[in-house]
Amino acid sequence: MKLFHCPGSCSNGIEYLLQQTGQPFEVEVIDLKSGDHRQPGFLAQNPKGKVPALLRPDGSVLTEFPVISYWVANNFPEAKLLSQDPETRIRTLELLEHIVSSIHMRGFTFIFAPHKFTADEVAQETLREHGRGEVQKGLAQLSETLSTSDYLMGDFSIADCAAFYVLNWAQAPEFKMPENLHKLLTRLQNRAA
Repeated sequence: MKLFHCPGSCSNGIEYLLQQTGQPFEVEVIDLKSGDHRQPGFLAQNPKGKVPALLRPDGSVLTEFPVISYWVANNFPEAKLLSQDPETRIRTLELLEHIVSSIHMRGFTFIFAPHKFTADEVAQETLREHGRGEVQKGLAQLSETLSTSDYLMGDFSIADCAAFYVLNWAQAPEFKMPENLHKLLTRLQNRAA
């Protein structure tokens, strides 16, 4: 397996996930700022030109954080990344999707890249402010979900791998991260070591 990864991006969560499996994998760094993702060699393997992307042993490439997470969890069941209980399984996928689609895409994307939506600087600041609100709301929801548990779904799961990258971003001073999420991030960082 090979992970196409840009350090500091959401692909940090997939790198973390792969580490949890104990399986060997390669990492190819894709520098988004220098445009590596638009180079013909990368686009030949991944026409979407985005990270994370996972080159699987059969030569096919998967993209999209939730899909890669699901594939990894199903292909390495010994890592126990996704419950076998149908209700817990679907709730884990629901939470994973919420982290990626809401907190990341409707929150952090507006903060980090408002220029992708408008060239107007005033509108960009409005988008950033909206993004901050979405992130803060998402952190409150994650905090409530976590409550006093060690991990988001009780046991460690693919949802925690998504939380890993989002909570790293949320350490910025502009956010008020609830104490239980600080503790979760510390637990996750200690697992990675």
